[in-house]
Amino acid sequence: MRWRQFLTPVQSMNAVEARSFLEGKTPQEVIVLDVRQPGEYEEGHIPGARLIPMAILTDSLDDIDPARPVLVYCAIGGRSRIAAQTLAGKGYDHVINLSGGFKAWNGQTAYGAEEAGVEIFAELDSVESILATAYSLEEGLRDFYLRMLERVQDEKIKSVFRLLADIEIKHKDRLFAEYTRITGKDDRGTFECQFVTPLMEGGMTTEEYMDRFKPDFDSPVDVISLAMSIEAQALDLYIRSAVWTQNDENRVLLEQIASEEKTHLERLGQLLDELIGGGVPAPH
Repeated sequence: MRWRQFLTPVQSMNAVEARSFLEGKTPQEVIVLDVRQPGEYEEGHIPGARLIPMAILTDSLDDIDPARPVLVYCAIGGRSRIAAQTLAGKGYDHVINLSGGFKAWNGQTAYGAEEAGVEIFAELDSVESILATAYSLEEGLRDFYLRMLERVQDEKIKSVFRLLADIEIKHKDRLFAEYTRITGKDDRGTFECQFVTPLMEGGMTTEEYMDRFKPDFDSPVDVISLAMSIEAQALDLYIRSAVWTQNDENRVLLEQIASEEKTHLERLGQLLDELIGGGVPAPH
């Protein structure tokens, strides 16, 4: 055993510093590495985190790009400190340990096994089909928000759901614009006929989201928080799907969509801040 690697100093960040570090960075710019066990990951993880348990880390270095910063975390910070020192000792120049681990994260969380949902995109054979699938997931979420309008009576809550539904229209517009740019086709009707999934963004059904998050539909803050949880799940799905796909062109597109989802999530965070500050935010 090479004990010298465990004496290699590494940078540490607390949860607040780590969230600030990740803010504004695309999934292509930084690797978030989870060194816990698969069961721990399934119960909750940082959106987009790559799972490589501590026990197999040294055998999996080919899966970790040494040119990118690596933020490493575990449950409370012990395993990740050793993992970070191991990577630094192997020549990784920018390794950061999340002090306090996932327990201290207190940020957006994704759920499920590392391979969960990736079958939605993994077997698709073209960028067109990926965009159509992403578009249908956005439509599924918009339909959910519209159906929630029928379940609530408070006008303030209704205004929040209308706003969220309008935001999904903008998300769909961006996906169709990308489809047009790539294919040169501008027939939205034909494009929408390619819908392939009844799921919502993030790859779960309405019932699964309700069971998981149990939102209070009388609370505007809970409604926005639910939307943020769904976007976090979507971000996680796109990043994991990009890792699993065997097609380079598809991977680039999935990473691009993941970057968009990260922007959506940050925007919802701003909406939540505005909502907490008073009143219902206006569409942007």
